[in-house]
Amino acid sequence: MPHIKRGRAALWTAAALALTAGLLLPGPRPAAAAQPVEWVALGDSYTAGVIEATGRVVADDGCARTVESYPEIIRRGLGPRVHAVNVSCGGVTVENIVSKERIPVSRPVAPGQETPEYPPTPPQISAVTADTDLITVGVGSETLGLSGILAECAALGHESAGLGAPCRDAFAGSVESGLSKVRVEYAEMLRALHDKAPFARVITVGYPRLVPEDPALCRFNNPLEFGTITPEDLRWLRTALLEPLNAEIEHAAAEAGDTHVDLYASSAGHSVCDDLGGRNWADGLQSAVPRSWAYAHPNARGQAHAAGRVRAAILS
Repeated sequence: MPHIKRGRAALWTAAALALTAGLLLPGPRPAAAAQPVEWVALGDSYTAGVIEATGRVVADDGCARTVESYPEIIRRGLGPRVHAVNVSCGGVTVENIVSKERIPVSRPVAPGQETPEYPPTPPQISAVTADTDLITVGVGSETLGLSGILAECAALGHESAGLGAPCRDAFAGSVESGLSKVRVEYAEMLRALHDKAPFARVITVGYPRLVPEDPALCRFNNPLEFGTITPEDLRWLRTALLEPLNAEIEHAAAEAGDTHVDLYASSAGHSVCDDLGGRNWADGLQSAVPRSWAYAHPNARGQAHAAGRVRAAILS
């Protein structure tokens, strides 16, 4: 049953009116907009930015939140109309949002390279209070184990010299249990967020397109794309993992009565393997500029796209 309550909906409407009034009216801000909207941004590396292609890190806590991540872009655009608390962090699972602390791993490094040590971060829900007006959350890929699967796909593809679908053969039997885990934990997370912030509006954010509709666009053994992941495994990753993951998140939001931002459909034609001259909104194993490790994450263009979609949802 949706968590929408009359009191919470009315308070959010007032806050949204204050936001839009501050954006659209000239001159001094109206009295209704005197208090900024209290916004908490939760999420994993696709929210935090993390990779070097999304700019410098804003805080040295290991979470690698960057200046060109979508929460930071929106924060700058809305200015004093919001009081934003961004606790997104690379590598987090749904559990790390609700109940489990996380030891940050900072920015991606080359395989086998040591990473700096950071103290653990508390569950991100600790940043949410009863006075929170708005929560955005983008999480789920690590609960599904996406980063580990991608790494294993590359290793298996190298062994097969690009032939067949060795990763699909190795992981197909475990994908449904991973999606089921996302389904259960995501719904529990949304309930926990509503319980802690009963008057907040919650906006869930899905994942962008990483693999193109036609995996033949991806060049085998190209580190700027998917390295040694085979074309057939890329097709399987798209249809069996990434698209179902987005569907689970969208379904959970609908069941909770929350707003969902779909980044997948709107990023068609901008995958890792689309024209690297500027059409790609996500980088592959490595970024071209600056040359650094990226492990299939949105670059600055991808984060700007996400910022536009999430900002529109906030102001709707």
